[in-house]
Amino acid sequence: MSRARDFADLAGSAQGGGITGANALINGQFAVAQRATSFVAGANNDTDYTLDRWKLFSDGNDIVDVTQETTTVPTNRQYAIALDVETANKKFGIQQIVEQKNCVNLIGETVTLSFQAKVSATTNLDNVKAAIISWSGTADDPTDDMISAWGAEGTDPTLATNFTYENTPANLNLTTSYATYSVTATVDTASAKNIIVFIWSDVTATSAGEFLYVTDVKLEAGKTATPFEQRSYGDELARCQRYYEKINVKGYFSTGFAGNTVSTYGAPVSMTVLKRSTPSITLPDAGQTAGTISFVNGTGNYPSTTGTNSVAFVTDSLFSIRGTGYVGLTTSQPASVYAGDVASFEANAEL
Repeated sequence: MSRARDFADLAGSAQGGGITGANALINGQFAVAQRATSFVAGANNDTDYTLDRWKLFSDGNDIVDVTQETTTVPTNRQYAIALDVETANKKFGIQQIVEQKNCVNLIGETVTLSFQAKVSATTNLDNVKAAIISWSGTADDPTDDMISAWGAEGTDPTLATNFTYENTPANLNLTTSYATYSVTATVDTASAKNIIVFIWSDVTATSAGEFLYVTDVKLEAGKTATPFEQRSYGDELARCQRYYEKINVKGYFSTGFAGNTVSTYGAPVSMTVLKRSTPSITLPDAGQTAGTISFVNGTGNYPSTTGTNSVAFVTDSLFSIRGTGYVGLTTSQPASVYAGDVASFEANAEL
């Protein structure tokens, strides 16, 4: 085949400026797990984020435990997401919303969602569906809970205002072996701003200990699913960190300066990746023990009294730690920040 024919075929596969095969989703193999690798009671509530970029939806809280699966995976794969039923007889699923910058070329076009999946048994988990959904409200600012009512078994959940099913979801008839499933839709909702993928169990007769496994999730331009795009772990991690980053520190990790009062101090912390918007910052506790942070004096000694830390001057690339109420540091002198063992900051700019 001539190179001219090759290029002609490639051009023919383009949909609205995007080449068929490119994955609009992030962490489709669930390899990145910055928050944790397991989410149980207290961390598996309806609309909680779990493995990076993936949001849990469920008809109540603690309906399923979520884990990064490393054993029950397809051949030549390392990870999947495992949804383990904890509360019987409830619907549940996972969702990812695509930032407008990454899906504007797909609006008004035909797209295909594909993934590998299996269930632990088909006795109850016998109706798993997948949907391509549009959001037509303010770009990148969707309502937190896209489901207004879960509905009866076999009935698609009712979506909240400004969310629209672009395909007609149907039972995919999963089995106890991994297989690839796909759905296709034309994203033609007027004023659509974002595209969302949603994979869920649509049954209300489940038993504790039943599992749904999913991996290789891909959203692409075109009418046909193509093989999953394998990115490097470093690339996938950086893409995830645009939305959420856990910053682990240990020992002396930042040097700031004391203000003109005895008890006010500041020190900057940089983020690894530029965030999509100004993030919310969660600080470690202030203290002098493992997992906490404290300002220390120029000789590296703890103050006689550890004060309170807060966040100041947040941008999409850095923030400052502001310490107040410290006793035993020197005014108008450098003051480092010390972490006893590993301490973690969180920068959250999720959609």
